[in-house]
Amino acid sequence: MTDRNDWEGRAGRKWAEEWRRTDRSFVGLTDRLLARASARPIAQALDVGCGAGELALAIARGHHEAEVIGLDISEPLIEAARDRAAHLANVTFLLADAGDWRASQFAPDLIVSRHGVMFFADPVAAFANLAEGAAANARLVFSCFRDRSENPWAERIASFLPTGTIPDTPPDAPGPFAFADRDRVERILSAAGWSEIAFEPVDFAYVAGLGEDAVQDALSYFLAIGPAAAAAADLDDGARANFIGKLRRYLGNNAQGSLVALPGAAWIVSARAR
Repeated sequence: MTDRNDWEGRAGRKWAEEWRRTDRSFVGLTDRLLARASARPIAQALDVGCGAGELALAIARGHHEAEVIGLDISEPLIEAARDRAAHLANVTFLLADAGDWRASQFAPDLIVSRHGVMFFADPVAAFANLAEGAAANARLVFSCFRDRSENPWAERIASFLPTGTIPDTPPDAPGPFAFADRDRVERILSAAGWSEIAFEPVDFAYVAGLGEDAVQDALSYFLAIGPAAAAAADLDDGARANFIGKLRRYLGNNAQGSLVALPGAAWIVSARAR
């Protein structure tokens, strides 16, 4: 489970430090998500859980007349996004929770998110707030992971840790795979006031490592971010060394020259405000 305290603390700092490799890992999915988001004209866009700003920045660059706002609860990530946006006048990044944020002069006709909506403590209330603050017939477009079975790298990496290191959590608890069940997501969005809900399955290459030593690059990346990284950091020296050895071998088995890529599976979910 990943909660608000994680993003406001260690996890937020680590993801802010790793934004370049995180953007790289999702590049295949990001292109599909942006194509869907940019399919129609945009006047005002809201990026939910914007992280270091990749989506908001791309939309602002591609739609010069649009006003773009990115929201995140992690101060380090917002600071990274603001640094990246210094040359763009039409994008603003705010430290705020999209679940209850509202602006009187801003009613987005596009609400977008790349893997940023699975962490709401009360997703129905959060998506209802977004719908109520949006323009009439606003579009919602976001990505989220499909089931763990379709993203085998996640369970495989977790399996290298000692049993019980990562506590069991309910499948609907806030976290990376909280929106894997499309039926649950459809119920949430419908209850929150969204209609025309659709799911597009997207398979993409989750780029973990690149360069002359792609395996080491991937290893350092997975030791920096994600649930397994946090758990591994608390292991004793022997258990941590054992985990790292298993992880290195797994990544080596998925290396092709200067690339380590793992099979990623996501939904691109779209809906319209009633």
